[in-house]
Amino acid sequence: MLPQKVPLQNRVTPFGELIATPARGTMFGNRGGRFHRDDRTLGARRWASRQWICCVLQFKGRRHNVWGPSSYTDLFFLDEVTAFAAGHRPCFECRRADAKAFAEKWAQAKAGDIPYAHDMDVVLQDERLDGRAKRMHEMRADELPDGAFIAVEGSAFALRGSTMLRWSPSGYIETKPRPGGTATVLTPPSIVAVLSAGYRRRWHPSAG
Repeated sequence: MLPQKVPLQNRVTPFGELIATPARGTMFGNRGGRFHRDDRTLGARRWASRQWICCVLQFKGRRHNVWGPSSYTDLFFLDEVTAFAAGHRPCFECRRADAKAFAEKWAQAKAGDIPYAHDMDVVLQDERLDGRAKRMHEMRADELPDGAFIAVEGSAFALRGSTMLRWSPSGYIETKPRPGGTATVLTPPSIVAVLSAGYRRRWHPSAG
């Protein structure tokens, strides 16, 4: 009997944490380069640069050794709204149409010019991090768009319509009514604004 392959600590949660799980994600990404060690484990670092992106799983047949000695640190997400909660944006190479739409909605939401990727990365780095910890934001739950994530009693919930969906590594596993009042928001405010402006976010099939 062949030994089971131990999963790498490369799955991103809505809190921006990196966990090891055998569950498969529907999207791929990275945080600007390599920060894993030669033994394919993590130290204290959780990013290489401000360029946190969300990609498709396959692009032009490219293949490389995941967490290899000369590769960037590959990351995986349940879906795009999970990547957004962690502070990642669409990739301008493998998801050019989505990235352009994201930048256009960013400009619309902020009543400014269409930004370059670097400009968005600078803003998002401040909005997603408080030192090394996840930065959270207080907003009114009834004003949040579908796809925004909130934290409730230590769990992450994605808002959708009149409900909120509890996140798990394998999919959304519980539906509750959308709360009222003030919510602790995981998704960075600029991405919340992009979603409010009408960006078409990608959901995991379990969202229904």
